Amino acid sequence: MAEANRFGQQLFLANMHYGPRGADREIQSPRRFRASAPSRGLPEQWEFAVVDSEQLTLFWARPDLRRAPSLPVAPDPVMSRYCDTVLHEHAARNGWSKRLINVVSRSLDMVQAQQPTPGAKIKASEARSLLTQDGLTADSTLEVLAAAGLLIDDRVPAIRTYFLAQTADLPDAMRAQLEIWYTIMAEGTAVPPRRKPRHPQTIRIQLQAMVPRLHAWADDGHKNLTEITADHIHAALTGTGAQRKLVGQAMRSLFRILKSRKEIFTNPTASISTERPATSTPMPIDTATIQDALNAPHPARALAVALVAFHGLTARQITKILITDVRDSRLTLDGRTIPLAGPVQARLRAYLDYRTQRWPNTANPHLLINRKSAPRVTPVDARYPWHRYPLTPRPLREDRILHEVHATGGDVRRICDLFGLSIKGAMRYQAVLEHPDLTE
Repeated sequence: MAEANRFGQQLFLANMHYGPRGADREIQSPRRFRASAPSRGLPEQWEFAVVDSEQLTLFWARPDLRRAPSLPVAPDPVMSRYCDTVLHEHAARNGWSKRLINVVSRSLDMVQAQQPTPGAKIKASEARSLLTQDGLTADSTLEVLAAAGLLIDDRVPAIRTYFLAQTADLPDAMRAQLEIWYTIMAEGTAVPPRRKPRHPQTIRIQLQAMVPRLHAWADDGHKNLTEITADHIHAALTGTGAQRKLVGQAMRSLFRILKSRKEIFTNPTASISTERPATSTPMPIDTATIQDALNAPHPARALAVALVAFHGLTARQITKILITDVRDSRLTLDGRTIPLAGPVQARLRAYLDYRTQRWPNTANPHLLINRKSAPRVTPVDARYPWHRYPLTPRPLREDRILHEVHATGGDVRRICDLFGLSIKGAMRYQAVLEHPDLTE
């Protein structure tokens, strides 16, 4: 009795979770290193069925796994074997390393050991809260659970959390109208007038532009957007240039959607036009800055800088490049064939050697990969590898286009063909030919 109570008391009724197959279950010891165990291939497929009923919990309490004396044993051995099978199959398809397989295996055991109902599906929010501890991985574990059909994806998108935080202090009626706008912007609608879903970054930018004005109206005593008139919109369009146009676009988007859903009587932005922002003049970059960036110690950063500095690619174009797009010193991108410059080829070879050495078994077909995307087949974020680097791809691309404009005497057709620009976009660079600071 003293030995059994050494780590605490048992506060639930034992043997209440056994189903029809309970008699066939066996208690097995946890396997920490499953990746090296099966040498003759993947383990055999185990039959598993999710339980029909669940034990409801009063509240979710995140356990402190650092106080656990040892790796917990999964309460449902059949579910553990089934997850183990799916883990090895998923790892084989995506080229996971043995270390990642072992970490995910341990994470799966941890998640199953904390289930209120063994054999039930697992909520993504609870699993992520449990696995955000040292030595465990959440993203890869959730991928395996989703592949096994055992995941309840109840995660709240980041843009939804941001929207709720920004509109929490607004009046109830105004917040309900903004909820309609957010739902249509995020999910789209098939009801005429139809709208496609917008990118989360678009929603965030428009929220940042309109929320200060909405709070100002609420402070003035307005509880509903039906009270807003064209005079209020004119007063909200303060300033000039890009900020004024951005506020106008955000307000127009909000009131158009509300008018189409008959939440307001009239659209106060219908007769209001915002002035076009003044376009900036592209300027060249100091050559020493570009040379330092081309010789960056990180192979991925040096390659990305070379692709922009010599060929004028955008950051998103670089993330879309596949390994198979580079053949015979030529890059095929968006229907164009780009002969790679000599410095670009040298940095491409250096990066491919680094990529092969760092992730030899990755199945990701994209050229640029990092630690997060190597176990998957998705592209890297557009900020990679520019994050926290003083030189960004946009001014570097503008410097390359300016160099071509001066070399060709402002040949608009050639600029459009080389860099994929429209006529209107190329004319912005042609205007720099007569700039007084660049006459030499």
